[in-house]
Amino acid sequence: MVKESGRKMVAQNKKARHDYHIEDTYEAGLVLMGTEVKSLRMGRASLVDGFVEIENGEAWLLQVHIPQYLNGTWTNHETRRRRKLLLNRVEIDRIEHRVQAKGLTVIPLSLYFKDGRAKVEIALARGKKEYDKRHAIAERQASRDSEREVGRRLKGL
Repeated sequence: MVKESGRKMVAQNKKARHDYHIEDTYEAGLVLMGTEVKSLRMGRASLVDGFVEIENGEAWLLQVHIPQYLNGTWTNHETRRRRKLLLNRVEIDRIEHRVQAKGLTVIPLSLYFKDGRAKVEIALARGKKEYDKRHAIAERQASRDSEREVGRRLKGL
């Protein structure tokens, strides 16, 4: 059997970068059932409502939707169950301290396979206000307009 290598993306939470200021990121392993892994290998998952909670010194991934495996039997998993994250004790303590002290939240950014193992990238994030979102959209639009104008001038239009 050939061992997988590299990184295969399963799901991304694109809206998270729009709704939050990302302060720090961590890579964590996941404790999964067999049918969850098979469903992920088919490229099916949603991180939209997901968040991380630290409880009794353990990190848990909540509200992440991994649909049931189509060929699964009675051993199939629940779609939105709690999943344990595999982090070092130092990382868990650091995350818990920053969440309590600064009022940050922990959200999943992406779910992927790295060298055949399921990983999730989580981030310490601070929620953006509505005017921050509008400002970011305006900046992005202004940069696109300037790039478009530079392209036109280079073409001689």
